[in-house]
Amino acid sequence: MALPLYIPPCIHTPTGRYHFPTSDKPLRIQIEGPLIAIGRLLPNIQWRLNLLDQKFPQPAGPELARLTYQAIYRRDVCLEAPGDLVVRDEYLGWMPEKYPEELIDYYGVTFDHLVPDGDINPEVLQINIIEIEDDDGVYANSWLLFAVDPADFIGKKVLAVPRCCQKRKGTQDRWRVNALVDQRVHGWEEMKTPEEWKFVTQGVESSLRSTKT
Repeated sequence: MALPLYIPPCIHTPTGRYHFPTSDKPLRIQIEGPLIAIGRLLPNIQWRLNLLDQKFPQPAGPELARLTYQAIYRRDVCLEAPGDLVVRDEYLGWMPEKYPEELIDYYGVTFDHLVPDGDINPEVLQINIIEIEDDDGVYANSWLLFAVDPADFIGKKVLAVPRCCQKRKGTQDRWRVNALVDQRVHGWEEMKTPEEWKFVTQGVESSLRSTKT
């Protein structure tokens, strides 16, 4: 049986800027976490990990994006609304120690909500799925800004936490997520460095300003 995805209320006052954002705000959202936890959300999903059979995105991508959208906006995806949910990128955490078996232990998907075409550097909401059952909440209580009682989650729901309620600051989330999308769009072998990304985005913003004047 699939468990629900649970995003708790923000612990801050005022709340984090993108912790349950308004639905009219353009936003690029990345959610990622251990495969074992994602398996509790999507127990029947198929994974295409054979390098000869891989297609983007994995079947889990749109489904995880949909669950995340519902948890954030408290409504279903509107298929008639252009750009309401568009999958842009995914991350597969390969396990090289299992070679030649093709296995992953971590997965993430990035999707856009109302991001305009041509906006290569939108605001980013980073969410991490937190595995609790495997270590009885040790990781959660080490890296989150609030206490977690494993009994509230084990066998009941899967915890996912926006960056604002984690101890990690996420100062490079916007660069990392957007540069990875850019890498996939253009097929680059490597993503742009923070310095390269700053140069590119400043050039784009300057061009946009000049066209408006």
